[in-house]
Amino acid sequence: MTRHPSSDGHTALQKNTGSGTPVFDPPCGPIEGWADGPVLRATGIPYARAARFEQPVPVPDWTLPFAATQWAPACPQRPLPFIDEALGGTWGSLPQDEDCQRLSVTLPADRAADETLPVMVWIHGGSYTSGAGDARCFDPAALVAEQRVVVVSVTYRLGLFGYLGDGADRPANLGLLDQIAAFRWVGRNIAAFGGDARNVTAFGQSAGGDAIAHLMATDGAETLFHRAIIQSPPLGIALGRRRMNAAMARAATAVTADMTPAEVLALEPAVARAGRSFGLRGAMPFGTQYGYAPLVAERDVEAAWDAVAPRIAVLIGHTAEEARLFLPTIPSLQVWFGRPLIGPLLRRLAVGVVTEIVYARAIRRFAKRHARAGGCAHLYTLTWAAPGNVFGAAHAIELPLLFGTERVWKNAAYLAGATWPEIETQGRRLRRFWADFARGESLPDSGEVPDVLTYSRPN
Repeated sequence: MTRHPSSDGHTALQKNTGSGTPVFDPPCGPIEGWADGPVLRATGIPYARAARFEQPVPVPDWTLPFAATQWAPACPQRPLPFIDEALGGTWGSLPQDEDCQRLSVTLPADRAADETLPVMVWIHGGSYTSGAGDARCFDPAALVAEQRVVVVSVTYRLGLFGYLGDGADRPANLGLLDQIAAFRWVGRNIAAFGGDARNVTAFGQSAGGDAIAHLMATDGAETLFHRAIIQSPPLGIALGRRRMNAAMARAATAVTADMTPAEVLALEPAVARAGRSFGLRGAMPFGTQYGYAPLVAERDVEAAWDAVAPRIAVLIGHTAEEARLFLPTIPSLQVWFGRPLIGPLLRRLAVGVVTEIVYARAIRRFAKRHARAGGCAHLYTLTWAAPGNVFGAAHAIELPLLFGTERVWKNAAYLAGATWPEIETQGRRLRRFWADFARGESLPDSGEVPDVLTYSRPN
């Protein structure tokens, strides 16, 4: 049994039982984890509870050991076959449960008793309607073991359960409030797992990156995390959503608190269709809503970002060909893309335009504003792609570099044409870069991760 002082003055306890089970003693109550090769895990820990359409409340502290040995369940969601194919069947394999406000902690198995490690909190993507913190494609074991960080993977409410409210009968932003509750849990308890509560980096991709950007606009954001890696946030469609949200709320009036989860999910496509007539914003109809807790009104969001900028360092960027993931799902475009000579040109044009409008332009603007407000900001463009692969450097192509193993990713359509040794080589480089940022190492004004990405300070 070993004890070491935590950053908040508590005494953190980690021990191994006779059976080799790691036991942690955070303020919330004792937690039994499990050993998994080079890492220790404590999975499926409840950080909050909430009835349907109600705000989360912290779980009361417990006294008996909590067996944190099961993956956190996903929020109920509809399947996304095209995403599952791209990611090799790793997207929708978890059980689903509305009681999904849970997180999992992964730390190096050989952490010394006096070793305090940077903390990285993962907020998963999935258009605010799908995904889960413990999805196999987000396994942080390689990142943790190689880079000696503690990773916390957060699962939160999605879709009609978490990201559509009318401000009257149904609160908005419940998924965002779940994430705030998770960060507060981390701040209070992570020292018991060897993490430094004074050195927390939020990182997330797609809707997860968008959520982190919006968490930065909430009151007290700097107490939740100190750095942010914001991967491919669709900030170009984040504003001007009030009319769309209102139309969707009207379409959702049939949804009630006493329906089964399956009945709620059956209504979700009709609610999403109510947003489809609002242009590109309707491509991700569910999301954060300004003017409802914990977010300020839309007209005040830039002032909120400016206020926190000096206290949160930001690394933000996108892939070079974001739209290559989504264009194959639009049948009408495939007719044009398949035409000789002009087809490839039209495809490149469409990919470039959509990538610029939905991602790149707004991401550059976010980084420039952050720097002007006194914050540290770096912009990156990720260019790696599997050789000859039709997806190219598409949305989410960095996931196999950051997470997972060959066993998890071997069937991913994204990676056809690349060998696993190549993927592992580039993955190690990217994981090192992410972790160096999380450790607080200063980045030069410009640079690169060879064959993976380039970065620079905003002009």
